[in-house]
Amino acid sequence: MRAQNVLKGTGSGALPPMLEQYVRLRDEVAEGLPHALLLFQVGDFYETFGEDAERAARILGLALTHKSSRDFSTPMAGMPLRALDSHVERLLAAGVCVAVADQFEEPGTGLMERKVAQLLTPGTVTEERHLGADENYLAAVATGDGYALALLDVSTGEFRCAAFHTRLALYDELSRCRAREVLLAPELSGNAALLADFQARFPVMLSPATFDEAQSRDALTLTLGEVPPSLSSAALVRACGAVLGYARMTQQGELNMVRRVVRFEPGAHMRLPDAAVRALELFQAQAPQGRTLTDVLCQTRTAGGRRRLRAWLRAPLLDELSIRARLDSVEALTRAPDLRGSVRALLYRAHDLERLAARVATRRAAPREVAALARTLDLLPEVTTLLAGQGGLLGGVRERLAGLPDVVTRIRAALVDEPPIRAGEGGLIRDGFHADLDALRTEALGHRAWLAELEATERVRTGIGNLKVGFTGVFGYYLEVTGPHLSKVPADYRQIATLKDRARFTRPDLREREREIARLEAAASRLELEVFTELRAGLAAHAEALSDAAGALSDLDVLAALAEVAAEAGWIRPETAEGNGGELRLTQARHPVVELSLGGRFVPNDVTLGEAGRLVLLTGPNMAGKSTYLRTAALCALLHQIGSFVPADRAELPIYDAVHTRIGASDDLAGGRSTFMVEMSELAAILHGATARSLVILDEIGRGTSTLDGLAIAQAALEHLHAAGAQTLFATHYFELTRLEGELPGLRNLHVAAEEDAAGSGGLTFYHQVVPGAARQSYGVEVARLAGLPGPVTTRAAKLLSALSVQGDDRKLTRELAALDVGRLTPLQALELLHRWQREARGEVDAVSS
Repeated sequence: MRAQNVLKGTGSGALPPMLEQYVRLRDEVAEGLPHALLLFQVGDFYETFGEDAERAARILGLALTHKSSRDFSTPMAGMPLRALDSHVERLLAAGVCVAVADQFEEPGTGLMERKVAQLLTPGTVTEERHLGADENYLAAVATGDGYALALLDVSTGEFRCAAFHTRLALYDELSRCRAREVLLAPELSGNAALLADFQARFPVMLSPATFDEAQSRDALTLTLGEVPPSLSSAALVRACGAVLGYARMTQQGELNMVRRVVRFEPGAHMRLPDAAVRALELFQAQAPQGRTLTDVLCQTRTAGGRRRLRAWLRAPLLDELSIRARLDSVEALTRAPDLRGSVRALLYRAHDLERLAARVATRRAAPREVAALARTLDLLPEVTTLLAGQGGLLGGVRERLAGLPDVVTRIRAALVDEPPIRAGEGGLIRDGFHADLDALRTEALGHRAWLAELEATERVRTGIGNLKVGFTGVFGYYLEVTGPHLSKVPADYRQIATLKDRARFTRPDLREREREIARLEAAASRLELEVFTELRAGLAAHAEALSDAAGALSDLDVLAALAEVAAEAGWIRPETAEGNGGELRLTQARHPVVELSLGGRFVPNDVTLGEAGRLVLLTGPNMAGKSTYLRTAALCALLHQIGSFVPADRAELPIYDAVHTRIGASDDLAGGRSTFMVEMSELAAILHGATARSLVILDEIGRGTSTLDGLAIAQAALEHLHAAGAQTLFATHYFELTRLEGELPGLRNLHVAAEEDAAGSGGLTFYHQVVPGAARQSYGVEVARLAGLPGPVTTRAAKLLSALSVQGDDRKLTRELAALDVGRLTPLQALELLHRWQREARGEVDAVSS
């Protein structure tokens, strides 16, 4: 009954034997991966049945047919064996786990044996053809005193963990790492509300991965030899053990690439909430064809370098000495273009050493991967020579590369220059490396030499001038004689095939030679595989040194890439402001991504935040560049703390503990949250988290509700940030807030210059220049006209705006007069006050003194 439910079939008869085997294998897979899709080899195809077939057909666009017997029918969909990789990639991209069951017997009369050969999940694949260049994290989350997170990249062996006090901080880290799979402990997956919250944000995998503490300790001991002391809480032990157990299940026991777990402290790096990562477009652009900061910086030459750059961007430094060390190395490479060019040219020839080291550690490296390892290791002596005399981080890179054991010589001695794709195919081990293998090859070569001479000797012996010796997979070696010469065929020839105008023959000694060649070649292939396996095991002993060298190459790649960007774009080295409350001073700063997009036609601006003014209120029209100005300051701060030069003529920057942003409008319709609710949630996180060492970037707070509500919230938020002492750039269209310049010490008004066409045509010129003072108006109607609104609409809007402005003036006058002792004013004084206020509103006189 259960089999029929699984197969979603019709009929009540017994399942055919092949479908019984399919159900058994599917049940075995479901114990570890309940929702995996089983691909079941049937001859030259991989087939799926029942629910799996319907799911595969829907995701992959396969034709859905039926597998039927006399009493049973079930949906069926399949793909050719040669199309497996492309279909698996699509399934993994869709978040589907895949189990591949292969045939392990030659076709015969009975049911063939099949076994699950591969378990592929989005977060645990290791084959290069299924991986992108970026990290591929599997995550596990458990709770205790807060939240514990474990992150494992099986493709490189990177294994990290951390504890978080709040779920929001956990979410930020998971978002930055872009985990492909997230395993949840029972206390989370069993809570419907929490599970829904996680599933709305991340690719949660509902699996029976055990979070039991005792089993987790066993998993850690099995992999690392002990439970590391850094895992000081039960939650950390459970998360780390669960992620290892799940990975071990999918890798079918092989986790040799994992050698240590690193516990990182979230407070040891600049905090970058997910909202800041998105708003600053570090990794993903908001526009469909937009660029990101990673696109600007990623002039790395290796896949490992690209991953290391992303890691630096996710976790900017807080330690001044570490920042200075990176800047020193970038400066050294910027000042030495020949050295930088030579290093980058060598790195361009390097393969992904991190992933190769992991494949070697698990003894799964294919012959061509081992050859790629040798080609990459061949570059290291040249790199160390180039870095001779360098100090700091570059000197450290040189030492890490020089300490690698010399394994290239052994690989070169063992493998041919162009090895086959798979071991066991022959032609893998170089002549002269293994005596027994050479003996087998020599003997086989002798038999082949006899075969090569057979044609000539038989032509002489038989007098048949066109006699040929050939080979087919069906008949083996044969002697071929055409029709006119058949009468000359010797008596020791035995006919095995007759064609239209010729016949094929064999001889006992020919058959014996053929059997000997087959025996010798099979023995050579087996011995080749043994030799390669031994070679691979020897390389695995150096896995840790290989991993360290890979890390050094990645560091060097990022430093050289940052230097290349700085040299090409004219960036400068930033100075670190003294003390935690130092000033931010940027002279002629530029937005790195916008400048690249504009081809250098960017209008730079100065930015100053600090004791003279920790809070800047920025006004100006839409499209004038307020958001770009805000982002420029934040990106320069971020670049400084990853150890990069910055796009400015001069830069002095403090070390910020966090960068908080609220830029742009978005909603969460699926979660039932309006744009205003999302904005308020993000603002709440900023106001709770901002400190006197934080940089806060806010753009248009208070939209989506009534004007008075929005204005009140915006002012209250400003006052809160002022009290907290956070350095803040606050862009707004609420001109009423500009009066706070005289009320909040340290608040300065700036605006983005723009000018309306003097002829009154409604044109508007944006200067993109930030200057002191408050803007006079937003020019919303003019911007709407530029956007293409119909003329009658913008004309009517302008008239309505004028009328509403007069009404607003009257209301403001009423409020101000109510605040005065009107009993002391004569009618003439009141009239003079009214006229003066109206002229002020038109900009004809200075503001009325308080």
